[in-house]
Amino acid sequence: MEEGAYGIMESCHPPITIPAWMVMMTGKSPGKLGLYGFRHRKGPSYNEGWIASSESVREPKIWDILGRAGRKTCLVGVPPGFPPTALEGCQVSCFITPGPEKEYTFPSGLKSEIESLVGRYLFDVTFRTEDRDTLLKELYEMTEKRFRVIKHLMKTKPWDLFMFVEIGVDRLHHAFWKFYDKEHPKYVAGNPYERVIPDYYEYIDHQIGELLSLIDEDTSVLVVSDHGTKGMRGAFCINQWLNQEGYLFLKEKPQKVKDLDKASVDWSKTKAWGWGGYYARIFLNVEGRESDGIVKRSQYDDVRKELTSRLLSVRDPDGRLMATRVYKPEELYGKFIGDAPDLMVYFDDLFWRSAGTLGHSSLYLSENDTGPDDSVHAVEGIFILRDPRNRKGRNIGKISIYEVAPTLLNLMGESPGEGMEGKVRGDILC
Repeated sequence: MEEGAYGIMESCHPPITIPAWMVMMTGKSPGKLGLYGFRHRKGPSYNEGWIASSESVREPKIWDILGRAGRKTCLVGVPPGFPPTALEGCQVSCFITPGPEKEYTFPSGLKSEIESLVGRYLFDVTFRTEDRDTLLKELYEMTEKRFRVIKHLMKTKPWDLFMFVEIGVDRLHHAFWKFYDKEHPKYVAGNPYERVIPDYYEYIDHQIGELLSLIDEDTSVLVVSDHGTKGMRGAFCINQWLNQEGYLFLKEKPQKVKDLDKASVDWSKTKAWGWGGYYARIFLNVEGRESDGIVKRSQYDDVRKELTSRLLSVRDPDGRLMATRVYKPEELYGKFIGDAPDLMVYFDDLFWRSAGTLGHSSLYLSENDTGPDDSVHAVEGIFILRDPRNRKGRNIGKISIYEVAPTLLNLMGESPGEGMEGKVRGDILC
């Protein structure tokens, strides 16, 4: 930061790992990519879905553009990176990899090289757990192995662009944020994990320092995040609320907590249902689109408008009006592809998760309904660029995630890709 441009990175909508890294690397919106999260509804089905993978990204990435110019890229852990795809260079896949028994490198022979170096390679950790001690041990083991691989590849493979994502930072936040953030509703001063986050950051900084010692003075360095993080205040039960408001009908009331897919939904009367996650995805039961659709196409916009108005009036358990935002995909993206929801909802500016399960005693949960999770995603992340041509430290204010790809290509002497939605930030490079 003392030798470069730094500021706040504004992520995409939604600010989720998938699609955000690919938005950053393609300069295209989630709407153009057709990616709205990790999992997606499959067409008009009520209960079928699909999980995003590397094969879901059909727009050219930075390394595709560089590869056409004969320039080499080395990737480690960039999501979605499984299955690994052919490129001009090499690749180690990301945290969505099912396990080390799968082919997780390109070229395939790189796998044995990695395993001879670190043994069993770790792609991720189980972070939604109450066993924080075991998690912390695994977190450091995963990160240590990742950086050993990164250093090895930096020293032994040819590259013009080297990019890696350390998912451990994300897992750290989700598992330990309430122990660190004094504003978190569950923070307790003097807890035994209070130093976990700053200690891990110091470890990461040390590892980055070692990487900097491996590059020459002509190499530019970026440190970026795909989104930010903040303390989770709770989870709002979207489907219970839709049931209460007369949009979602059940044939019988659940006697215990269960997923919507396992509940007895009366689709012949249901107008809308939702998905849980860091944001809520709401789908309308549209006549002629869904098999039992009842919302007439002529009423589609009116139902969305009415539903939006009610969502914006949701209050928290203390009666405070939540700072909720509701988006229509066409308003965010213009034209869009894929299985987008009809409405996208950020409860209380994303401080509240969406809980899709039914059978709770309240609309408000103090914990995530799919396992422990202390933090939620923020739209604002970080951006740091040290450019050898300008070693003056300067705060650039804000940069859009859409501006990274064209700016990076310009930095490397290549033209931005066709249809990129951000512009080259010349003020950063001069």
